[in-house]
Amino acid sequence: MNSALDKIFDLFLSEKRKEQLEHIVIYIAIASFIIHLALIGLAALELLPDYITSKLSKSPISAIYTPFSFILVYEVYLLVFYISKSTSTYITKQYEIITLIVIRRLFKDLSNLDLDKEWFTDKYDLQFTYDIVTAFFLFLLIYFFNILNRKQQEIRKKATMDKKTTGLFITGKKLIASILVPVVFGIAIFSLGQWTYETLYSFKQTDYGIQDVNNIFFDEFFTILILTDVLLLLFTFITTDQFNRTIRNSGFIISTILIRLSFGVDGIVNNVLILVAVIFGVLLLWVNNKYEKMLVSENS
Repeated sequence: MNSALDKIFDLFLSEKRKEQLEHIVIYIAIASFIIHLALIGLAALELLPDYITSKLSKSPISAIYTPFSFILVYEVYLLVFYISKSTSTYITKQYEIITLIVIRRLFKDLSNLDLDKEWFTDKYDLQFTYDIVTAFFLFLLIYFFNILNRKQQEIRKKATMDKKTTGLFITGKKLIASILVPVVFGIAIFSLGQWTYETLYSFKQTDYGIQDVNNIFFDEFFTILILTDVLLLLFTFITTDQFNRTIRNSGFIISTILIRLSFGVDGIVNNVLILVAVIFGVLLLWVNNKYEKMLVSENS
């Protein structure tokens, strides 16, 4: 069983596969950027049908949004890739993904800015303000989270771990990661197909709100992450029954749920939920490190 799992894992999540996917995503991102720019140009020349032209922004800046979408898909893959390696690194990737979603949204905000109106009366101008402040603080919080993650790894090097139970835990995480790859890929293909149809071929003239176009794929994806976090919490009990790790992993589930909830709201509430989710994760890891350091000192 372990041999079969290792083969499936290597098929989807080996270092070689990661490098191959990285190159593919780069080429697709460049091509998509050029295609989006070309569509904007054709729309400006009135060479496209009206129902397609109405869906395209007139600003070339909005074309940056498209390659960022493919970069985000690669970040999703990296998140799954790191599940088997470190829970904290896996959570870091969650925070990096939501930060990139906000950054991607900024490019859309920029293309919709209206400097002729009073800044605080236009919803797009306000959204740009919320997003640019949120992006900065998310970047800062991820920096602190990574520092705490390194300290956690240093503390754990001094602790003794049962190799048998640790091996079972890693096998469990490999199983979860191997299942997630085709599931996430399937959702991505379905979401892309649905969005393409509604944007280019549907005559219903669907009007996406500010948050709607950013939610494509990722609202379902973070729902899956909540279930994944619960499974990781259950697998944690294989290796340890320490109270601090139970609280830490339970807290990470709450953090993921808050991020998922942010997709259902617009405006400043969306940004506040994202920031609260990441701040909560950083504080959890900080307290957990203090707790683990105390336990190591007691056992030494």
